[in-house]
Amino acid sequence: MRQGEVLGVERRRRWSDEEKLAILARVGIAGRTVSDVAREEDLTRQHIYQWRRELRRKGMWPRSEGAVFLPVDLSPVPEPEVRAAAGPSVSTLEIVLRNGRRLLCNGPVEDCHLARLIRLVETA
Repeated sequence: MRQGEVLGVERRRRWSDEEKLAILARVGIAGRTVSDVAREEDLTRQHIYQWRRELRRKGMWPRSEGAVFLPVDLSPVPEPEVRAAAGPSVSTLEIVLRNGRRLLCNGPVEDCHLARLIRLVETA
């Protein structure tokens, strides 16, 4: 955490809605997570989640400015190596959710169970 000198009686920092929006907009850019942005701004993750709820109530988040474009890495994907498995083959399914969480499933999963699991993880 950053060390700073506190001058005066007030210890709370205050952010305008525009500053909050700018901080919230950095989440997800270049792979930054809520924790990364909170650490950069010397905040807790809870601040960011609280700001999202507050700005949603005010109708300011997500911004309704039309399409949002995110950077895409177009580097070529290397061909996967094919190895002979000693035992039975197990397939792994990886799903990256909107909130940045990853869901890993080994083996076959029924659609209804997978949909329920995704809903649970997104709302947690």
